[in-house]
Amino acid sequence: MAATTSQGRTFTIFITGLTTAAAGLAFFATGGGKFALGIGLIMLAYSGVSFMKIKPLEGITAVGAQPAVMKLGGVCVVLLGWLIVLFGLHLTPSVSGRIITTLLGLAVSLAGILIILPMAANKNAIWKA
Repeated sequence: MAATTSQGRTFTIFITGLTTAAAGLAFFATGGGKFALGIGLIMLAYSGVSFMKIKPLEGITAVGAQPAVMKLGGVCVVLLGWLIVLFGLHLTPSVSGRIITTLLGLAVSLAGILIILPMAANKNAIWKA
């Protein structure tokens, strides 16, 4: 995942902070939950600042900018699939109807993830220069 030691350390702090904040949010009603949420958010902020400090040290990347509209379209298709699952579960009382809407939503989301988003990322790929 990380190319350098500082990237690995910062990524570890990020994952630990994210886990701690999620646990604190889950147990927010207790005093320990509020404390864990606070510590997790502090760790997330620290890792964000550390990532920004590391970024200039990486140098110029060889990949050009990908088309923003195509990436946004892919994300919208993925969210549409999630909404199909969400609303299908509430609109259909039968199990078979819920299975059908869930599989349909999953197929739409996978189409966005496996077809549209990679096309956007490969539009200006290094090997196409």
